[in-house]
Amino acid sequence: MAARYVVAPAAEIPPGARKVVEAGQGRRIVVFNLGGEFFALLDRCPHQGGRLSEGKLCGLVESDEPGVFRYGRKGEILRCPWHQWEFDIRTGRSWHDPDRTRVRAFPARVERGAALREGPYVVETFPVRVEDDYVVVEA
Repeated sequence: MAARYVVAPAAEIPPGARKVVEAGQGRRIVVFNLGGEFFALLDRCPHQGGRLSEGKLCGLVESDEPGVFRYGRKGEILRCPWHQWEFDIRTGRSWHDPDRTRVRAFPARVERGAALREGPYVVETFPVRVEDDYVVVEA
């Protein structure tokens, strides 16, 4: 069973926003809110490791025939800041080669506070002690 991480109150990530979180042993994940739906991707481009959290959100220009274009999926495509590779936030698939190139996607959902009583959850802990009236956290 995969570990579950509580990353933020839903209101802390408004529609169109993103938040970078660390989940387990320094793994950076970027969480996106697309109109009230939440999606999470590994914060690392598979091309050369750029931080996708720093990338631009855009849409798609599509065409069925020459000279006819339409713009859609506004804010659902993420461009790597280094080399402009594009990824679908909903699936992690790349736009140029969706069958072979993708960013790891993680399930993300909103749970009511009462549901969070059930686990298992992973919490990072640090030893704490008092030294001459100073609280010391070992990280």
